[in-house]
Amino acid sequence: MTLSVRELVLDNSRADILQAAATCFAERGYAQTSIDDVARRLSATKGRIYHHYPSKADLFADVFRTGMDMNHAAVEPHRRSAGSPLDRWRGMARAHVRQMIETKAFQRAVWEGVEMHLRGATTPEQRDELTRLSAYRDEYGNIFRAVLAEGRAQGVFHFEHIGIANQLALMTLNSPIFWYKPRPRESERDVARIVEQVVVCALRGLGAPEEAE
Repeated sequence: MTLSVRELVLDNSRADILQAAATCFAERGYAQTSIDDVARRLSATKGRIYHHYPSKADLFADVFRTGMDMNHAAVEPHRRSAGSPLDRWRGMARAHVRQMIETKAFQRAVWEGVEMHLRGATTPEQRDELTRLSAYRDEYGNIFRAVLAEGRAQGVFHFEHIGIANQLALMTLNSPIFWYKPRPRESERDVARIVEQVVVCALRGLGAPEEAE
């Protein structure tokens, strides 16, 4: 089960701000979003936001961090399971894709934060914070990489370069943040089918056996 923002932060007031900010950043991007935009989305004053966050950069960083916290929490049970590397990777991948769908606004902020860091389009202070956040994201990617390495050693996955394979697989799993939109009357079964299709595409790219589907 995906953890909600409220379950991941102690302060419910802060959780509401994070949700409103994530939605604004997803819709407008960091540069075009203001604290005023977030306050309007929240139906609150700017003072409520500034009580928790001294700047837009601080707010964005916490949205990024919360998105990654949710991802770590979602995959951890599968990572720690007693299954085979294939079963663990598939479970982690399914949980990850659900995160991309169910917490899409936060995941878009993570993606934009990484892009901002790579472009260097930030202040020195923000670059330092984004460097730390990007390292946190890299730690998450390494969880998948470790399971891939174990599976390749057992002959489950077949690829030449593990770094390239891991990045390409994660790009596939991340892809719903760019194209997914909920459809009218979409059911849980519909969402599960989308998740499975994305995971199967990634598994095929990793040279997993057909029964992995």
